[in-house]
Amino acid sequence: QVQLVESGGGLVQAGGSLRLSCAASGRTLSRNAMGWFRQAPGKEREIVASIAWTGTIIYYSDSVKGRFTISRDNAKNTMHLQMNSLKPEDTAVYYCAARKSGYWTNHRASEVDYWGKGTLVTVSS
Repeated sequence: QVQLVESGGGLVQAGGSLRLSCAASGRTLSRNAMGWFRQAPGKEREIVASIAWTGTIIYYSDSVKGRFTISRDNAKNTMHLQMNSLKPEDTAVYYCAARKSGYWTNHRASEVDYWGKGTLVTVSS
């Protein structure tokens, strides 16, 4: 049974930074695609960034491109999201996600096989 646990969320002022982490347990996810999704109140869950098992195929949504950086450490079974230049519209619950496959196809929530419980990021203006 795969478990994903997020950490690093919190309250930050606009323009600030946060680093989210996702720790996987149950089995190694070194061959699995992983990613970060977020869900704001009243909105659908959306992809933020994804990374293939190789670590070399990376996707960012247009809204975070140039501000967020995704990375993974397969040796430690962890994934991170460095978030810089945060904006109030980045406020959401951020979820760690993983696939049974090593790659993403369309970066939709329906592709996800494993979810974390989420961590809240609040950006004040």
